[in-house]
Amino acid sequence: MAHPSGPRKRLGVARLWYEGNAFCPIPATRQDFERREWRKGPDALQAAQGTATELAAVCDFMQARPDWEVVVSRCASALPSGPIDDALFETFAAEVLEDFRHGHWDALYLSLHGAGITSRRDAPELELVKALRAAHPGIPIAASFDMHANHAPELVHLLDIACGYRTYPHIDMRETAARTLDLLRRTTEGDIRPVGAMRHEGLFLSSANMRTDSGPMAALQELALSLIQAPVLDVSVYGGFAYANSSNIGASVMAWADGDGKAAQNATDRVYAELARRAHEFDIPLISAAEGIAMALKTPGLVAVTDPADNPLSGGIGDTPTLLRALLDAGPDFPCVFASLADAAVLRAAQAAGIGAVMEVQLGGKQTPLYGETITLTVQVERFTGGRYINTGPMEHGSAVDCGQTVVLRAGTVQIIVSEHVASCNDPAFFALHGIDLAATRLLCVKAKNHFRAAFAPLYQAIVDVDAPGPACLNLALLPLGRRHTQHN
Repeated sequence: MAHPSGPRKRLGVARLWYEGNAFCPIPATRQDFERREWRKGPDALQAAQGTATELAAVCDFMQARPDWEVVVSRCASALPSGPIDDALFETFAAEVLEDFRHGHWDALYLSLHGAGITSRRDAPELELVKALRAAHPGIPIAASFDMHANHAPELVHLLDIACGYRTYPHIDMRETAARTLDLLRRTTEGDIRPVGAMRHEGLFLSSANMRTDSGPMAALQELALSLIQAPVLDVSVYGGFAYANSSNIGASVMAWADGDGKAAQNATDRVYAELARRAHEFDIPLISAAEGIAMALKTPGLVAVTDPADNPLSGGIGDTPTLLRALLDAGPDFPCVFASLADAAVLRAAQAAGIGAVMEVQLGGKQTPLYGETITLTVQVERFTGGRYINTGPMEHGSAVDCGQTVVLRAGTVQIIVSEHVASCNDPAFFALHGIDLAATRLLCVKAKNHFRAAFAPLYQAIVDVDAPGPACLNLALLPLGRRHTQHN
């Protein structure tokens, strides 16, 4: 552990972790952030202590480096959905800028996602970085990013260092922040002089086959890691997030080298060339919800079917009915679980009716008619919860989750979870909260994508991915990409 000698260096920290889906009709409000993260100072660090998140790495840094004073400004994150309310972003940015306006600062660290949008801004995170750079032209600024960040080429000239997640599912958030903070410290202390390079040529990639356990992204990450040797400090591969539909959407590669711009550019070019060569491998054959259910019914053992098009961690709305309709039409004669729908009206009606009540409900297709018609169904009310739990799986392990009050409804052999707010079902604790015995659930249907596999792949004999109508459908050709951006070929 380092020990103070002379004046302590001062590190400013702020966080905006949000992924915006331009095709999601639900905007991100202050309440959405407050349910997940709207904290600053010691409160932000206390909530993150021991979790698998970026701010936990800040806690680690503070413990290991008592010669640094760490000041935490506003930290904000919310479940992905539509554009952030502009007034909310302006409030966030003004607070961060004011917090860092006065006093002496030796370095700034930003925990960013990289795919945020507001109703009027294509790249709010870029705007924040620009403002901080203008206010502090002479100090090192570093940022960590999600693997699905959409990067503007100018970003590499505004930051002194940037690192991206290397795993998908994202189970290395804490490690990525630690890597970023160490490079930032070394930069501030004069040990290294990072020079960055980036390639971004408007290449849209489907994230359907972007996991890092195997496939093209695994190979790209391995190549990137192999190039990190002096003078190269870091190489990050970003798959982009096309659903943001912003001016910067697309895959990119960013590399940093110690005082050697040519080395950074060579590493970037080498990885980007391989990315472009393997781009076709990110597309996988897509099957319909009905086909996926039929395949699951023929597969022995425990099987999960995922509906990525309404995945809450891609900006899903918890309202598309296609997968639920296919499950009900199949009429399985064994225990099944469907997770989940977001419908406060159905929840309130069930609460009024009470446990054991039989009632008729309308499920799905209420936010927009674009993704399918509402299902009318007779159900029995089985269980209510407060909708709060602590993640037990590897992704964001230890983080508190609040999806509002929830209810479990039963229609024959199918249990349907309905929540007050859009809820991610990527952690086993979500199902434990609802009294679901996963070991006895022959078929689990979820609105989820690759992050689901972090905790559930070891539990299931097979996971079947389907494509259905929704704001995050896997077939990018079905989306009007280009409304908010100009594509570069």
